Amino acid sequence: MLTLEDVTFTRDGFSLTADLSLAPGSRTAIIGPSGGGKSTLLSLIAGFEMPDAGRILHDGTDITPLPPSDRPVAMLFQDGNLFPHLDVLTNVALGIEPVARPSSAAQKRAREALERVGLTEHTAKKPGALSGGQQSRAALARLLLTARPVVLLDEPFAALGPSLRRQMFDLLVELLPGATILMVTHDPDEARRSAGQVIFVDGGRAEAPVDVNRFFDAPSAAVSAYLA
Repeated sequence: MLTLEDVTFTRDGFSLTADLSLAPGSRTAIIGPSGGGKSTLLSLIAGFEMPDAGRILHDGTDITPLPPSDRPVAMLFQDGNLFPHLDVLTNVALGIEPVARPSSAAQKRAREALERVGLTEHTAKKPGALSGGQQSRAALARLLLTARPVVLLDEPFAALGPSLRRQMFDLLVELLPGATILMVTHDPDEARRSAGQVIFVDGGRAEAPVDVNRFFDAPSAAVSAYLA
């Protein structure tokens, strides 16, 4: 269970509040207008931002004081967050060993992950030599090796076409069974297909999750205005 308990966050005139819980293994789409707080919500869960009040708990354990590296959370960013001076294989192996020269065991697992995302022939290349879609797939391969129970996706497949975007999400679900997945998206069809529930974030408030069909079929006034 992932719980945000009376969380409040304020920076530079922007405020976000959240009081909600997500069941283990749930898939949740995060939807809302730009600037409403979607990425901030993920950053709070990941530990890149600290709340001014409230707690963040995972399976009853308060993880609020923990740095990102010690949280049971993996995050995939929109830009992939790959290191430009390292080759693709080493970038992926960082999901297991945070060192510039990974062990042979880490390299083997990284090669296997790259094979799963279709990048076997690109292991020795630097990220700058890859297309945007290939960089997204490399970042996904690294995420697959982190083995964290909570996975945060901040539009990481935006550079991919619809078909490949679906393939990458399906692969993530296949290789991380049981993971709690939170995914920022602006695409209602993607939310319907990939998530069982939706968190609407608007005006600095993250609402409690709502069943995805109810969210779209019987929207609130605020949701209707956003979808119009």
